[in-house]
Amino acid sequence: MTTDSPLHIVVLAAGKGTRMHSALPKVLHRVGARPLIDHVLDTARALDAAGCHVVIGHGGEQVRDQAAVPEGLTVHWAHQPEQLGTAHAVDRAMPAIPDDALVLVMYGDVPLVRADTLSRLATAAAPDGAVLGTVLADPTGYGRLLRDAGGRLAAIVEEKEADDEQRAVREVNTGLLCVPAAALRGWLARIGNDNAKGEYYLTDLVALAAADGRPLAVIDVDDPTEVEGVNDRAQLARAERTLQRRCAAALLARGVTLLDPERFDLRGSLEAGRDVVIDADVIIEGDVVLGDGVHVEAFCLLRDSDVGAGSRIAAHSMLEGATVGSGCAIGPFARLRPGTVCEAGSRVGNFVEIKNSRLGAGAKANHLSYVGDATVGDAVNIGAGTITCNYDGASKHHTDIGEGAFIGSNTALVAPVRVGRNATIAAGSVITRDAPDDALTLARAREQKSVAGWKRPKKKTAAPDAG
Repeated sequence: MTTDSPLHIVVLAAGKGTRMHSALPKVLHRVGARPLIDHVLDTARALDAAGCHVVIGHGGEQVRDQAAVPEGLTVHWAHQPEQLGTAHAVDRAMPAIPDDALVLVMYGDVPLVRADTLSRLATAAAPDGAVLGTVLADPTGYGRLLRDAGGRLAAIVEEKEADDEQRAVREVNTGLLCVPAAALRGWLARIGNDNAKGEYYLTDLVALAAADGRPLAVIDVDDPTEVEGVNDRAQLARAERTLQRRCAAALLARGVTLLDPERFDLRGSLEAGRDVVIDADVIIEGDVVLGDGVHVEAFCLLRDSDVGAGSRIAAHSMLEGATVGSGCAIGPFARLRPGTVCEAGSRVGNFVEIKNSRLGAGAKANHLSYVGDATVGDAVNIGAGTITCNYDGASKHHTDIGEGAFIGSNTALVAPVRVGRNATIAAGSVITRDAPDDALTLARAREQKSVAGWKRPKKKTAAPDAG
């Protein structure tokens, strides 16, 4: 951006969003798991604005409390108690903006406009201002940019007020504009509300500027998806897909293999090494790191987790707050909950849940087990159906399993308890006391026996109808 004037950004975020049919203020609805307003504020920060002025109205306190203001951006909150139009909203922010500033008007419900696009708009705003337009194959619903015989911007006409010739114009108004503060202040004072809605429209300043011999420049954005607003649930869904396509394109450009880029969702940040492969319908949330050669199969959810080089996350697995070492095999249908650490070469199989536990190098829990609040040593084998009974109804207790131990299937380890190094626990045991190193421990309720002549119960048949 090339301008000597300090840039002040006004974000209009006072709308109720009636078409969302929601109690939540419109700008707090989410795209990419973040409120719309957060995307806009991030863009404002990227422009290195001298000031950012957010105009709030409906649900204003909620917007102010929940918006995540990025570090380095100072936000001034302006209140618009009555929504009397876009010009009225901008005017609410003007008292805090100096006359030598350049004012960029953004919208809290237009989340995906790029900083580079707005930088071009600001550069084009000298000396009198500029509006951002775009050309649409189907401009239905948008205000049209009308030019005079010399090609200069003369006015913006809304579709419902346009004649047939004006409706044929495909260059439309996006609503974003950038104008020197002193000129903007003067034009705002002259905008009236003589229209069907009785509102003060910011677009009216275009005709005022042209009448003053100071027509605003027009910068067209090539990609219309940048400037799509969100007014209803369908537009919110389209914005989500647009954002996800951007995220997928960025990952592909960095060398990540997405087997179906249209079926991938990034709702946070992903740091990926070389030769990472991600299958269809994988969701990444929070901050996730995937090391070199990691393969994530279909239908997995990874949230705030770190997966080491060469590991494979099999289909339908969920990792949350987990750290997986190199060369591990997780899943399918595994769940790693917060505090789980799987050391190098460990294996977690189908329908295994681990929480707040460390699984040692080469340890295995392959089937149908729950490991909670435990330390599992290297090369331990946890048999199918093993449960660490860690909760007594009031407190959590720890289980310690020494390296090389073998836990037989259908074992209950009642914490707090320790299983020794190279210990073997017989299948079907309920272990309530520490099991020693290098020994077999059995804890079954009674000896097995067979009962000859025993008859299996049969269902009772209904008595015949006497009638």
